[in-house]
Amino acid sequence: MVDGGEEFSQVYDEYSDRIFSYIFLLVNNRATAEDLTQESFIKAYQNFNQFNEESQLYTWLVKIARNTAIDYIRKKSKYRFLPFDLKNLYSEQQSPDEILLKGEKITILYEAINRLKMDYREVIVLRKIKEFSIKESAEILNWKEDKVRITTLRAIKALKKELKKRGEGFEEVLSNG
Repeated sequence: MVDGGEEFSQVYDEYSDRIFSYIFLLVNNRATAEDLTQESFIKAYQNFNQFNEESQLYTWLVKIARNTAIDYIRKKSKYRFLPFDLKNLYSEQQSPDEILLKGEKITILYEAINRLKMDYREVIVLRKIKEFSIKESAEILNWKEDKVRITTLRAIKALKKELKKRGEGFEEVLSNG
């Protein structure tokens, strides 16, 4: 367990980029994501005595970040979910045409995700983008594991339907994005 500010600084250094990336997926604004990341870590520091080590530290931090972002979204009465920074998704060995095609496919995918209801968006971000386990996702969302499983299946089905409406095949979009 972390006791002092210096040790918590190490926690911040290790997890802040991943927490920022998660929040950015929810709010799609760099400055807001930075502010919410800082706010999340302040809350974590202030409540670290409540961390009981039953879960992983990163899962606990994501749960705090999620609650902080949801509070912000509720206050702003808008919820946007758009692509994150794509620069890290491309290898240097790809041709410019391949990079362009991949970027277009990712944009299509995230635009389709943007049209889903909030529960579906969250479960797709946690399970499919951030690759949390069912158990970790349930803990973050305060859901039962069965609800995570069912909602994930429904979210994927809704995403397929949304992509089909746009004239895109689900497998085609995901194979290149």
